[in-house]
Amino acid sequence: MLGFSIVTGFYLLGIMLQTALNIPIPANVIGLILFTASLFLKLVKLEWVEDAGQFLINHMLLFFIPFVVGTMVFFQFIGVYAVQLLVSLFASTVGVLLVTGWTVKLVNRKERRQHESS
Repeated sequence: MLGFSIVTGFYLLGIMLQTALNIPIPANVIGLILFTASLFLKLVKLEWVEDAGQFLINHMLLFFIPFVVGTMVFFQFIGVYAVQLLVSLFASTVGVLLVTGWTVKLVNRKERRQHESS
C-alpha cells in the first residue's frame, strides 16, 4: 500500500506543479520525472515501490482497454489518414528502437569500464 501511496503522491504533485506553474507538460509526465529523480537521489527506496510497480506492470493491458475502445469513435478519421498514421507509427517506433539501442550501448560501455577498472 505504501508503494501505491508514493506513486499517487508523485502524480498529485505533478498535477499541483503543472497547475500552479502552468507548465505545458502533462502532469503525469511531471510526476514521473520527479519520481524518477527521487529514486536516483535515493529519496525514495526502490523496495518501497517495487511491489506496486510490479502489480501495475502485470496488469498493464487492462489500463489500455478503455483507450483502444475509445479509438473506435475516430474510426472514419483513421481510415482517411491511414497512410500518414502508419508512417508516423513506423517512424516513431524506429526512433524509439534507435534511442533504446543507443542507451543500452552507452550503459553497457559504462558498466564494462567500471568492471575493468575494479
